[in-house]
Parts: sequence; structure tokens; C-alpha cells
Amino acid sequence: MSDNTNTFLGILAGTAIGAIVGILYAPDKGVNTRRKVSEKVLEAKENLEEKALDIKDTVADKLSNKKETLDSKVESIVSDVSYKTEDLITTLENKLAALKAKNRKLQKTS
Repeated sequence: MSDNTNTFLGILAGTAIGAIVGILYAPDKGVNTRRKVSEKVLEAKENLEEKALDIKDTVADKLSNKKETLDSKVESIVSDVSYKTEDLITTLENKLAALKAKNRKLQKTS
């Protein structure tokens, strides 16, 4: 995880703990205190879920970008190899034609 994510999670956890401790020490009825704690826990859970989705989306985007870059590089390499293969085949065909011509010439002189 990145430093920003760790910092955010630390701040979020500290805020939740501080809120809970503050509520527990506040002079209020037990029912109200439990309701407030429950609300804060739900709020913290929703924040964590939202952050997890943001992280998931960020990772998915980065992976998608890396895949596109890799696909592009592979396509480029395949294209280069294809052209070089064609050049090699053409060169070999020319050499073969030259050898055949030389062989015919040698056969005529024999």
C-alpha cells in the first residue's frame, strides 16, 4: 500500500477511536451512547468500504494501462519480427535463385 493510503487509514482509525472514546465519556444515557457508537462504527465502515473501492479502481486502472502498454509492445515486436522475417526470406530466395543460376551455368559448361 502507498504511504497516502496508510496515512488515510491511520487518520480514519484515529478519528473513529477518538469519537468512540469521546462518546463513552460524554454524560449521556446508555441507549444514546450505544446509538452514537453504532452510528460512528457504521460511518467508519462506509468510509473504509469507499476507500477500498477507490484503491481497487486505482489498481484496476493501473493494471489496465500496463496491459495496454504490454500489448502494444508485443504487437510492435511481432510486427518487427514479421518484417525482418520477410526480409530474410526475400534475401534467401535471391541467394537461392543466384545459386540455381550458377548451378545451371556450371552444368552447361560440364
